[in-house]
Amino acid sequence: MRGLIGHRRAFSAVLAMFTLVAAFVLGTATPAWAGENTFVEVTPNTAQAGTRVNIRASCDTANNQQASVQSDAFGRVVVRPDNGFLTGAVTIPSGKEPGDYPVNLRCPDGNTAQTTLTVLNMAQPSKGPATGGGGTVGDRGVGSLLLVGGLAVVAVVAGLGVFGGSRRRAGTGS
Repeated sequence: MRGLIGHRRAFSAVLAMFTLVAAFVLGTATPAWAGENTFVEVTPNTAQAGTRVNIRASCDTANNQQASVQSDAFGRVVVRPDNGFLTGAVTIPSGKEPGDYPVNLRCPDGNTAQTTLTVLNMAQPSKGPATGGGGTVGDRGVGSLLLVGGLAVVAVVAGLGVFGGSRRRAGTGS
């Protein structure tokens, strides 16, 4: 009985401490949308020319209206309300020169935000590299020898296992 009372007191103390900490944290936390919250993000922010990028933005409390995003990397895009944010997607033209391009958000209320998109334009190979056969094409190469050797090792180990098991049984019966 004494142990049960001690556990209840300890539990009550822990619960009281948790309540105090929670009240402090919740009482001093600022709301998520307090102050100006205008931003623009491009994902991925480093992309190959010819690929599609996603745009996510916020115009503080005006996220229920369309806004525009402008960049020399892809032109002008309208971002639309989507789950509390403004979203859109655009494909970077395949001939776009590599470099860093500013991406500018203009909100209906006049707020603006900016980020940077890095465009890469590397030539893509049309097929895999011609690595050759290394002298093993057309005859029994190292791969065949390894396969035959592996099978031989497995056969030897299996034979030793069978031989050892039958020998042990013969020795314990006499």
